[in-house]
Amino acid sequence: MANPDGGVSVKGHITHVIFDMDGLLLDTEKFYTEVQEIILARFNKTFDWSLKAKMMGKKAIEAARIFVEETGIGNSLTAEQFLVERESMLQSLFPTSELMPGASRLIKHLHAKGIPICLATGSHKRHFELKTQRHSELFSLMHHVVLGDDPDVKKGKPSPDVFLAAAKRFEGGPVNPQKILVFEDAPSGVLGAKNAGTSVVMVPDPRLDSSLHKDADQVLNSLLDFKPSEWGLPPFDTPTS
Repeated sequence: MANPDGGVSVKGHITHVIFDMDGLLLDTEKFYTEVQEIILARFNKTFDWSLKAKMMGKKAIEAARIFVEETGIGNSLTAEQFLVERESMLQSLFPTSELMPGASRLIKHLHAKGIPICLATGSHKRHFELKTQRHSELFSLMHHVVLGDDPDVKKGKPSPDVFLAAAKRFEGGPVNPQKILVFEDAPSGVLGAKNAGTSVVMVPDPRLDSSLHKDADQVLNSLLDFKPSEWGLPPFDTPTS
């Protein structure tokens, strides 16, 4: 469970790390919010964070169904129509994706220290390529990437599918989930990782209701606050500047 002060006592030795992407490594969640606000404005409705929390981390069609049902626009716009409309706007936004604070430092550190790392994201291949095109060198450090449209991912988060698939594909896998640390920002992702049997560090958006932090083993304000040694991982060579 999460500690009020954000600290954690080492529970076994972590040997492998799995990263979520949207809202954790890349500042892409704002694009979804922006586009969804534009769509809802046509119906004189507003997009709030309680709805966003329910959508975060899920497969696109699952999130779309939640969106049209919760906002009451289902009679005017189907989940499929919503995705088509949203897609055209997101295509131009995704290539401008910026890295979240501390993402580059942590990925490069773990890679340099020989810790196997991978990505487990609900994003489909076409979106992944758009979002990461400016950061291909950094993402190339991942041992492997499991995407939302991967055939082994039958269900999106909070189902454990994407994390179980990721754990299987490390060299010499499958890796014991107790040896894996997952980084997530979304409540559904945290729950999916816990359902897979891993430990989870949550780096939530500050606007997310704190009651949704409860399933994480550690909650941080930023990846810059992560202390690898607390999890039995090699410490940073230099302190954060």
